[in-house]
Amino acid sequence: MAKTSSAYVCSECGWQAAKWVGRCGECQQWGTVEVRGAARASLARTTKAAAPEAGREARPITELSGDSVKHRQTGINELDRVLGGGIVPGAAILFSGEPGVGKSTLLLDVAARIAGHGARVLYVSGEESTGQIRMRAERTNALIDTLYLAAETDLASVLGHIEMVDPGLIVIDSVQTLASDQVEGIAGGPSQVREVAAALIRVAKDRGTPVILVGHVTKDGSIAGPRLLEHLVDVVCHFEGDRNTALRFLRTLKNRFGPTDEVGCFEMTGGGISEVADPSGLFLGRGTVPVSGTCATVAMEGRRALPVEIQALVASSATPNPRRVTSGLDPSRVAMILAVLERRAGVRLHDQDVYVSTVGGVKLSEPAADLAIALAVISAVADRPLPLELAAFGEISLAGEIRSVTSGTQRVAEAERLGYTRIIDSGAETLAEARRTAIA
Repeated sequence: MAKTSSAYVCSECGWQAAKWVGRCGECQQWGTVEVRGAARASLARTTKAAAPEAGREARPITELSGDSVKHRQTGINELDRVLGGGIVPGAAILFSGEPGVGKSTLLLDVAARIAGHGARVLYVSGEESTGQIRMRAERTNALIDTLYLAAETDLASVLGHIEMVDPGLIVIDSVQTLASDQVEGIAGGPSQVREVAAALIRVAKDRGTPVILVGHVTKDGSIAGPRLLEHLVDVVCHFEGDRNTALRFLRTLKNRFGPTDEVGCFEMTGGGISEVADPSGLFLGRGTVPVSGTCATVAMEGRRALPVEIQALVASSATPNPRRVTSGLDPSRVAMILAVLERRAGVRLHDQDVYVSTVGGVKLSEPAADLAIALAVISAVADRPLPLELAAFGEISLAGEIRSVTSGTQRVAEAERLGYTRIIDSGAETLAEARRTAIA
């Protein structure tokens, strides 16, 4: 007789162990291994081979056609760019983001645009009533006859709606609110999320209908639920933005049908979310009069080059420990640049308060902005404005050298398109030389 014992399974990734351990051996998470009381057959048992179903036999790849899985445009160019050209039939897309960032508003607009082309779209919400969704649809002009709404939290009822409506697109808002009576646990728990996601993905693959799943995020910004959820879906998108600004970015963390380095730009307005085809002017605050402490750079968001203005303010400190305040920039990176300026370029900052910020609320983390930060601080200390036609990008080393950065040609082309005729980059070689070039 086969032996039975309790199985220990990681709630994040599904890794199994013969005994309890504090740390998962697969995803390295602590406290995620739980006991499962299901009977487990001995290792001697094996799965017997079975003949594949008719029509599912393995075939040479050259005999298969890819016409049925081509991208279909949504009508929102920025979203199509991020998805690699549009939504693929039968694809499972996971859509995550902070609460209130605009996920539901954007997806309701997507559903309305696709429904406007004659396709039936089923929008299922477990967080709002149908009346609340209609209210938002009126504000965003998303009232379409072929857009069906349902407020459900039971998985079986959702599957019933899918059978009745026979939609061309399914939107589930959100996967953490649905639960199946066939699985133990509360809605949003690891076992429920796995079952709900697996059932909806099976529907997507069997019917060839794309499914968009909205996922919650944890306090640190990662997708809530088991990590297995990200493995099951085809595309993982993250919608992000600062609540204090109207700008929103859509990024792909995983895409089986296209690139993962594209970024879509959107703007939150009173009538919903609108796409921003050319966001070049959103992060530039300079007028016609030069101001000290400002320098323009060109940052790369995916494949897109975005000009960003860096602003710096330097003032005498009244305390023994001068303040270092940043907004939109990495504080440790700025502190390193200030140390290099004082040691390698002779800029006195040890008794000065330094404030460095980006314009428009954009966040920069790439080292290409180092040179622009340094020149903005130098300009603020000397109280001498940089030329309006100057832009700078480059990584600064601890030795005061300027290193080249990726996509240099694209950055130069974007800067020249916007009228920046003087470019300072790794050609300056050292920070001291860049200082002499910028402030002649």
